[in-house]
Amino acid sequence: MLYIVATPIGNLKDITLRAIEVLKSTDLIACEDTRHTRILLDHYNISTATTSFFQHNQITKGQYLLKLLKEGKSVALVSDAGMPGILDPGYKIINLAIKNNIEITVIPGATAFINALVLSGKPAHSFSFAGFLPNKSGARRNRLKELSKLKQTIIFYESCHRILATLEDIQSIFGEKEIVVARELTKKFEEIKRGRPEDILKEVKQQKPRGEFTIVI
Repeated sequence: MLYIVATPIGNLKDITLRAIEVLKSTDLIACEDTRHTRILLDHYNISTATTSFFQHNQITKGQYLLKLLKEGKSVALVSDAGMPGILDPGYKIINLAIKNNIEITVIPGATAFINALVLSGKPAHSFSFAGFLPNKSGARRNRLKELSKLKQTIIFYESCHRILATLEDIQSIFGEKEIVVARELTKKFEEIKRGRPEDILKEVKQQKPRGEFTIVI
């Protein structure tokens, strides 16, 4: 069995009892970063062996994990935060398991863009999750222009290094449309800003941008 296990996105208490049980009982835990996951495992006294599964070893490690699964072993797949398979290479091993008729199941939990969507107060009956925008300004602006044509709520992630440039691009393309910027969701310094891009940009400029941002338009 391949267990796809959601882990906390910040607050270590945001994990289900079922997730803890699975992580304790599986033969192996496949992690993006074993050192990062070890913090969570130590917090809940979970001693299950871990192995790394990330972008640069996904082919060789994927075959190794598949071999274990075929031998009847159970593997738990986790990401550094949130649901595996979303903006990480987890979907590769999930796909591999499906193609090889390995039984899989999901242990649900926190996902940052869903938290931000609900907190935003924007319509949630139809929305588009755009992941991360391109790093380069021209490509980012082009992507935002494409998204501006959608008739639904838009959600995407941004880093502290690019948040100011992205907000400037949003102001240019979306004008005075009210947006929501969520920072450090579930963590000690969680912060939600609502308003016009111009006003939020001024606020963020007054601070030194830190942490992880989720933007809802």
